[in-house]
Amino acid sequence: MKQTSQLYLKACILLIILVSFASKSIAQPDDPLKFNPDTKYTEKVLTFLDGRTVKYRAYEHIFYVANVADSVYQYLNFYVPEQAFQNNKRTPIFLKTNVGGFMASEASGPSNKDASGRALLEGYVLVIPGARGWNSKISKGDGIIIFTGRAPQAIVDLKAAIRYLRHNDAVMPGDAEQIITDGTSAGGAMSSLLGASGNYPGYQPYLDALGAAKERDDVFAVVVFCPIVDLDHADIAYEWLYKGTNTKARALSTEQIDISNELASLYPAYLNSLKLKMPDGTLITDNNFKDYIKSFLIRSAQRARNEGADMPADAGLKMNTGFRSSPGEFVLDIDLDTYLNYVVTKRALKTPPAFDKYGVLNKDTPPENNEFGNEKGEPGNFTDYSLRKATNNPSATIAAELKERVFLLNPMNFIGASKATITHNWYIRNGALDRDAAFSISITLYTKLINNGYNPNYALAWNRSHMGDYNLDEVFGWINQLVKSNRN
Repeated sequence: MKQTSQLYLKACILLIILVSFASKSIAQPDDPLKFNPDTKYTEKVLTFLDGRTVKYRAYEHIFYVANVADSVYQYLNFYVPEQAFQNNKRTPIFLKTNVGGFMASEASGPSNKDASGRALLEGYVLVIPGARGWNSKISKGDGIIIFTGRAPQAIVDLKAAIRYLRHNDAVMPGDAEQIITDGTSAGGAMSSLLGASGNYPGYQPYLDALGAAKERDDVFAVVVFCPIVDLDHADIAYEWLYKGTNTKARALSTEQIDISNELASLYPAYLNSLKLKMPDGTLITDNNFKDYIKSFLIRSAQRARNEGADMPADAGLKMNTGFRSSPGEFVLDIDLDTYLNYVVTKRALKTPPAFDKYGVLNKDTPPENNEFGNEKGEPGNFTDYSLRKATNNPSATIAAELKERVFLLNPMNFIGASKATITHNWYIRNGALDRDAAFSISITLYTKLINNGYNPNYALAWNRSHMGDYNLDEVFGWINQLVKSNRN
């Protein structure tokens, strides 16, 4: 009898353990990144300046990683326009990143003043992810602050968001195989990286640490405005292009001119090492690169003139009045030095070095030095040149760990690389008056894409400075044609 009671007691204990285990299994699903299609949404209306409206459903504050490092930023909002309710599996997704200055960006809502609202109006599902940046930080207690978003965390977060969308493609509105990204400035850099570095294994340790979905992170198309890319060569490109203005419109000091000349002298070796070719097959060198740059400016000015714009007299343009059979004015040539001095009169250039400035001549700390700083919040030099100037050590070199982080933030490194999945669909615009970076940087990006078999839609935009999301009729005309071609 006693033995029977003991057996009964053991059976009861075993049953309790099994029930408890089952309850925990129900309460703790195996897939923390699974989107619940019954998630509550809010119905909203966006009204545009011309009176048009679009009704949409708003799903907000959805965390896209399992191990959230910073809850202020690592979530996404997505919005489904009314016309996509019934056809949501074939509806492209427009992913708008608001990264600027390499700072953290919270997930926002759609705006009637940029591409986010226009995407809804066009009938696309809109996704706006937040992402960490150099200024994102959390408190660990006892006065300890950890900066969570130093490079390459912003692009890692955006990749994690894309993996989340692909992971839930069967249950979320929109087609995760048709993701179009859009970004401006540092956001243009992020959009470029998303287009160039799909599935690159170097990001995997960062994604694993966040518990990102085990999915692909390549995208269908990218829209890129004035991208701040190729940062490890941005200073030398800037001075090589603008050094002709140093004693004129730029008005640098003698010491600054010395720095400018030193940096400019380093650019030809880098440019020539790229072995880029013009579309006609001509090898690009430092001897003909300025003529190549001029061809984009001439094309830009001609388009503006055809559209009725007045051409400034001090921009170095050589015009020719058209014949009776072809009325209008034609841009025959442009004096590049005159044009660059004209650019400087519109907005002062950065002083050298333009990007890796920390500790060189002064203690200014641009966003890029913070971007490549450490978790303690200390800025960092990211080129050997500036590190040597800042430390007064002519043999100093940046650490291998930092060199890898710089590598992961440069789309030029992935174009043509065998381990990266690169989109074929690129729309790139850079203002012809942009002085935040040398516009020649986007020209080399475009050319490297061309040389590797891609066909980017690229142009310098006449009389545009450092800005994005303009000519949206043209942008979405390009996107709509892509989508149409992809369906056929």
